[in-house]
Amino acid sequence: MESLIAKANVLVEAVPYIRTFYGKTFVIKYGGNAMINEELKKGVMQDVVLLKFLGVNPVLIHGGGPEINQMLKRVGKQSQFVQGLRVTDAETMEIVQMVLVGKLNKEIVSQLNLIGGKAVGLSGQDANLILARKTIPTMPSDYQGEIPDIGFVGEVADINTAILNELIDNGYIPVISSIGVGSDGVSYNINADTAAGELAAALKAEKLIMLTDVEGIFEDYNDKSSLISALKVDRAYQMINEGKIDGGMIPKVEACIKALQSGVRRTHIIDGRQLHSMLLEILTDKGIGTMVV
Repeated sequence: MESLIAKANVLVEAVPYIRTFYGKTFVIKYGGNAMINEELKKGVMQDVVLLKFLGVNPVLIHGGGPEINQMLKRVGKQSQFVQGLRVTDAETMEIVQMVLVGKLNKEIVSQLNLIGGKAVGLSGQDANLILARKTIPTMPSDYQGEIPDIGFVGEVADINTAILNELIDNGYIPVISSIGVGSDGVSYNINADTAAGELAAALKAEKLIMLTDVEGIFEDYNDKSSLISALKVDRAYQMINEGKIDGGMIPKVEACIKALQSGVRRTHIIDGRQLHSMLLEILTDKGIGTMVV
């Protein structure tokens, strides 16, 4: 009986959040271990479908770096990086599209539909959803050589939300792979974190949720008790300059800042390795991870 009462208390605690978020749009950046571990993968799919049943409008956007690396290795192709960006020639771009659009996107859609969702897979090429322009890498101030050409790597120029709004209005869950298309019809690989921030901004989402492989942002990464539950934008910039936020966390934080500056109410960086981490963050009083505000 006590366990049943505990479950009832959890539901009661969730009621005000369900009421607040009913009819609102959440953009969820799906990646990391939550895309690899089968139990976590199933948990994310369950969370997304449950949110839809509760009246929230989830929109998923995903990358797939580990899967791309595996496929490149299988074909004997060595990855090269410039300032953290993968040099993407024509052959690599074909593999990126095959993995993101042809494999991962369809797997996510199938999993969501299997447990009762109505998911539709898209890439940025569909209906010119994500318009892109070629990325020119930013080199260090003391760099003397010619700026390298990193190939088909892009950044978001514009997002056409019409098809997404139509899908949302008709009860579907859009699942988007982070491939964009240029004005000349050329496809570009776009950082999924960056694309998620732009997407949340364009949709004027209530929340942007970034699933990562860490608990959140720490004042001191070596001190696990220093987890920051709410991080203000000015402090986030300061921590980037100090090197406390670095590597792959930088585009995640910058995506949160972009979304906030464009009117998104709340942005969250949470641990995708924690089963049902989205529900814990969204529907409980305590929450988990770091909220950038």
